[in-house]
Amino acid sequence: MTPAEVNAKWSQLQQRIAEDFDTDKPDIKVMLFLIGVQELGQGPRKFSKRQKEELMHIANCKLFSQLGFYELEGQDQDGWPHWKLVKPIPSYTLLEQEMLMKSLIVTYFDEMEA
Repeated sequence: MTPAEVNAKWSQLQQRIAEDFDTDKPDIKVMLFLIGVQELGQGPRKFSKRQKEELMHIANCKLFSQLGFYELEGQDQDGWPHWKLVKPIPSYTLLEQEMLMKSLIVTYFDEMEA
């Protein structure tokens, strides 16, 4: 996808999520949290600050697994997924990081609907 396509799809996704949750347009962090909750698979509930950070980490790993950087190792006794880094993630500029994350998030939600 071109940057313009990514931004257009990102904006559409933000609008849809905002409508679904009756809230403001979510930023990347909120999207990562939602993906983390989805990947945890235990439904919505209250999470501690540390758990919210772990959920965002789960989301990052899930998204970067699409590119072959992470691999799911399994789940711990509480059902939380654990990932391992299988190849180093290249350094990206901030703009590249943002575009990559938006693209991966859009792809994730597209695949969830398929």
